[in-house]
Amino acid sequence: MVRPAGLLDPTRRRPFLDQRRPSFRRRWQQRPLWVRLGLSLVLALACVLLLLGLAGSPDPSSPPSTESARSDTTVSSPLLRQRSYLDGITDAHNMTDEMLSAHSFSRQLMDQISLAKTYIVAAKEANNLQFVAELSAQVRREQSILAHAAAHGGTVKKEEAEKAIRDMSMLFFQAQQFRYDSSVTIMKLKGQIQSLEEKSKAEADKSTKYGQIAAEELPKGLYCLGVRLTMEWFKSPELQRKFSDRSPAVQSNMRDNSLYHYCVFSDNIIAVSVVVNSTTLNSKHPEKNVFHLVTDEVNYAPMKAWFAMNDYRGAIVEIQKVEDFTWLNASYVPVLKQLQDAATQNFYFSGSGNRGTPIKFRNPKYLSMLNHLRFYIPEIYPELRKVVFLDDDIVVQRDLSDLFTINLNGNVMGAVETCMETFHRFHKYLNHSHPLIRAHFDPDACGWAFGMNVLDLVEWRNKNVTGIYHYWQERNADHTLWKLGSLPPGLLAFYGLVEALDPKWHVLGLGYTTVDPATIKEGAVLHYNGNMKPWLKIGMEKYKGFWDNYVDYSHPLLQRCFMR
Repeated sequence: MVRPAGLLDPTRRRPFLDQRRPSFRRRWQQRPLWVRLGLSLVLALACVLLLLGLAGSPDPSSPPSTESARSDTTVSSPLLRQRSYLDGITDAHNMTDEMLSAHSFSRQLMDQISLAKTYIVAAKEANNLQFVAELSAQVRREQSILAHAAAHGGTVKKEEAEKAIRDMSMLFFQAQQFRYDSSVTIMKLKGQIQSLEEKSKAEADKSTKYGQIAAEELPKGLYCLGVRLTMEWFKSPELQRKFSDRSPAVQSNMRDNSLYHYCVFSDNIIAVSVVVNSTTLNSKHPEKNVFHLVTDEVNYAPMKAWFAMNDYRGAIVEIQKVEDFTWLNASYVPVLKQLQDAATQNFYFSGSGNRGTPIKFRNPKYLSMLNHLRFYIPEIYPELRKVVFLDDDIVVQRDLSDLFTINLNGNVMGAVETCMETFHRFHKYLNHSHPLIRAHFDPDACGWAFGMNVLDLVEWRNKNVTGIYHYWQERNADHTLWKLGSLPPGLLAFYGLVEALDPKWHVLGLGYTTVDPATIKEGAVLHYNGNMKPWLKIGMEKYKGFWDNYVDYSHPLLQRCFMR
């Protein structure tokens, strides 16, 4: 039979007496005497402490006192654990009872002086000079009262202080009538700042516009020189014979690849003259230099007249005009095709169109064939294998013959890179948001400069660089890949085909920024890139001397045209 849980077995026998567990009383009596005394003492002390604690606790039914409530609040609230600012100020500053008093004349005078100085500033902004004078006089009066009291170690006299405080209060009331309160003053200052910013931006835009106009316009002296040289050319058969009656040896040297060939495309007679003169004067073998010049029809005759009149240490000068290159037509050249578009003509020549485009990109020179002729050098000079391209705004300071022996390692061009700064990388010239540019070009690729470039024309022809240039020009008909100029399409056409040259070969920036004098001294070619060309009045005076060194201002024609 199963016994319910919790019930004892009645048949179970009780243990013997000596096997039973002793009771508490018997165990207590069996302990040593000293143990029992110690435990009794500890129990008595615990009882005493408990009674003391109960006696000191407040009655739960009675409301807490003010002091205890304040103490509890201080402990319980973390926001009130910090020290009051009022306590910190009075402790940090040596403040007297008079200054802390609500009826202190010294404090009222000091407060009025501080406020009056603010109103003086506001009144000056409003050009209310009479009110400024009255406030200033009252400030000096109150300052005198305080100074007199401090000097004599006493308190401020009640009669003087009350009258001064009353007069200053009247002026404060008048200031409020003038609306010289702080909020109105701040709003006026904000308005003035905004107005000044708008004026500054407008003036900056004007400065850029006028600077661009000055850079585009032909100086009167250069125009005069062109007219006089044209007259000299057509009235002097002797000058004409110097170009028409050249010996076969000279004509052969123009295509001799053992000589040093330079090409310059420009309509500026004096600028080209400086390029040729500075190159030959610094050349170890000037007689081995051959200059291939291309200009337009307007400047063709005066250009030939100038170089027929002057000798350049035996150097050979060939002059052509771009109009003679009949193969450069709209069916072959994308730039000429774009010029036939009415919208393009309206945008770049009439000045209308997108006003958001900076004026420097609206310069018609960027569509000039002379500016893009550099992409057709192998076709202009089919018999040449290597040339050095020079811009017309450069000055040569060293012999350049070593450029023709530089190994380009299979590349088409040798150029000085300009990516020492981030704004000379591809993403600053090209629109990398366009999928075509983004897919083919690294935005952080290093840029380089036109102006002094070594060109391997054999590699150029093999890699069809001109065809690559045409490809990108045709896709930029809407100007979404880049704005304008010859450098952006050059970066695309020569991408991966440029050998970096020593920066000393080509020093840039003399036409728009400050260049380290040591860098200028070591440079082989100085480039006046930018709007401030050395032949313009806006040119940088500190750099004009390098260019002037190669201009013969004693020449009769230059003196007649007042060129200096």
